[in-house]
Amino acid sequence: MTAVAAGASTLDTPTRRSTRALDQLRRYAPAVAVFVVLAAILLDAGTPAVDIARYTGYALLGVVLPGTLVYRALRARPHTLVEDLAVGAAVGLILELAAWAVLTGLGLEHWLRYWPVAVLLPFLAVPRLRRCWRVRGYTPVPTGWAWSVAAVVVGFTAYLAESFLYRNPILPVGEGQAQYIDLPFQLSIAGAATHQMPPDVPQVAGEPLHYHWFGFAHMAAASLVSGVDLPTVFFRLAVPALCLLAVVLVAVVGWRITGRPYAGAVAAALMFTIGEFGYENGIRQLFGTQATFIVWGSPSMTYSWVLLLPLIAVLADRIGPARGVAVPPLGRGAWVLAALLLVASTGAKASSVPVVVAALALTALVTLVVRRRLAWPVLVAGALALAAQGFATAILFAFESHGVTVDPFSGLRPFVGTVDRPAGTTALLWVAVLLAFLVNLQLRLAGIVALIRYRRFRLEPVQVFLLGGALAGPAIYLLVGHPGSSNQYFIRAGFAFGVIASAWGYAELLERARLSTRSRILLGVGAAGFALVLTLIQLDHPAEVYAAPTWDVLRPLFWWAAALGGLAVLGALLWPVLAGQWPRLRGRGAAILLTGVLVAGAPGLVLDAAAGRQYPNGGAYAVVPMPQSRVDAARWVYEHSDPDDIVATNVHCRAMVNGYCDARSFWLSAYTERAVLVEGWSFAPRMVGLPGGPYAPFWDQERLQANDEAFTAPTPEGLATLRDRYGVRWLVADRSVEQESPDLSTLATIRFDNGNLAVYELR
Repeated sequence: MTAVAAGASTLDTPTRRSTRALDQLRRYAPAVAVFVVLAAILLDAGTPAVDIARYTGYALLGVVLPGTLVYRALRARPHTLVEDLAVGAAVGLILELAAWAVLTGLGLEHWLRYWPVAVLLPFLAVPRLRRCWRVRGYTPVPTGWAWSVAAVVVGFTAYLAESFLYRNPILPVGEGQAQYIDLPFQLSIAGAATHQMPPDVPQVAGEPLHYHWFGFAHMAAASLVSGVDLPTVFFRLAVPALCLLAVVLVAVVGWRITGRPYAGAVAAALMFTIGEFGYENGIRQLFGTQATFIVWGSPSMTYSWVLLLPLIAVLADRIGPARGVAVPPLGRGAWVLAALLLVASTGAKASSVPVVVAALALTALVTLVVRRRLAWPVLVAGALALAAQGFATAILFAFESHGVTVDPFSGLRPFVGTVDRPAGTTALLWVAVLLAFLVNLQLRLAGIVALIRYRRFRLEPVQVFLLGGALAGPAIYLLVGHPGSSNQYFIRAGFAFGVIASAWGYAELLERARLSTRSRILLGVGAAGFALVLTLIQLDHPAEVYAAPTWDVLRPLFWWAAALGGLAVLGALLWPVLAGQWPRLRGRGAAILLTGVLVAGAPGLVLDAAAGRQYPNGGAYAVVPMPQSRVDAARWVYEHSDPDDIVATNVHCRAMVNGYCDARSFWLSAYTERAVLVEGWSFAPRMVGLPGGPYAPFWDQERLQANDEAFTAPTPEGLATLRDRYGVRWLVADRSVEQESPDLSTLATIRFDNGNLAVYELR
């Protein structure tokens, strides 16, 4: 009998192995599917396969692996593998930033590709650290959760393809190419970061860049480590990779804080699938925004989310979990993580830390009022956040305001207008515009109402923390003003808090509704169908296009809100009849209503992608010409110059308007990856917010005159001054702006000429 049993066990071994292999396949299938889809989209967008492979290797070995090891060493107990990898990737980005700063500051940026070795060796050599290579005791990830998050990633990547990847070639093709105006400026910062620490303003050689540039340093590091050309990193690889990481982080952070896996998945969908609510009105930036989806127009926003989301998780852990949340605590190492994430967040986006400070302040205030004591973890976290903000203000930004001023309701004022009206009418207009602002931007956070209701206004400290961040974002937006609407980024920082709180409230509502598995599936199918109908209606019936924010722009939003509100009222009136006919509907009306409210902004993603097809740069935003001839000349300089070389050009203006120069020209510094003596100066920190906007004159007229005379009236003395005093080695003349003097060819050596542009080397 024993022999027979042993034989049976032996025979069963291949079956068990096959079962384990199948389980492993199912476990990793969502991740594999995501990678395959992303790779296919990138290939379809013209990304070289070898660059995809190199960047993948860089991401896994140069970011995720070292970051995950350090995260495992700092956190006390494991939760899920996907959390280790996602938060570990964020930690890896911080370590990468530190390595970049040290090596680039020492002029050793070519050694940057070896920085992970400095992390890996201790984890191989130190016995106590070796445990971090192989971890046991992970909580299994629900299959439905994994596929839900994968679906959000794939859907958002498809949006990126339509709005950004397919609309912006890696290098311009043809003379009619245009780009969103911020893209070449951002690329130029990344180019400067390949050899400068800290980077200067690329368009004005030697001018300090008091700006949140950490995300662009990451792109520079990615290029240096992977060996992938910087424009390919910028226009193809970095944005989808950061968005993928941000989606997963929302999901794992939402799970950790709420203790509910599907609350994390819902939070990811609210942040990266559901957009702003509103009937398409032709203006992509209604309240200084462009749907949720500012991720490619401002990649620093996505980079900041990747750091802010784990920071929220770490601070929530220190504040203390809510009752009933059974997630392993991070332990004392969380304080180290908090400090690292706060410092990195300061230079990722200037909007992150102020929102964190406000969220902690509200938590401290509520705790003091309700419990009549101050919780020391909140005080310590607040002190760390204030120290980080002080560091950013004094060191990174050198007390530059970047045009941000205290100007309450400046973002809403254009919609009210300046027409003389009775005071009562004006007050009603202000109320209506404020309501439109909340409905347009904050509707996806409606789950917070359910959270507050079911908690009977007795929120726990961690919930107050999330609510504080959700409120702080729009509150700061309403308090301050900015000529370029950059105050909108405070709202986007608040979204990271708000979607988690909203998903938490939604999850509690569903739990109270006691939906069966079949009912949950039907609710999901119904929500998808509702979103599809809303999207089709808006695609087929576009509203009138307006050129500027006025009261008329808001009318489609109000009509759309009224129509859907009327539908909700009708449903409420008929609900008793429906519940009598189908008893299973009883007690579930609130769940259905909140589902519809949360889904109402779903058309935004599709509409933003559809708008991208109409424009060469992916959206109806300000553009700059980016002809191939210019980029060919710039790339020649990049390939034949040293990183520290300085370039001069006769192009300063995006356009001339009424005799004034719109000094937003960034193409040369972007594609040469070199400092330019004087290119476009409007985005220099000292210029932002000054009267005249982009038309304000350059602050150093002597330098500008020396630059321009090198092209229009060159002399041996003038070129010697340019070379010896300012360090210029190369002159790039664009003949579409002005034909260079024929004397220049006798005083400098022409090295490149494509008919439209010429490159000269100073002797």
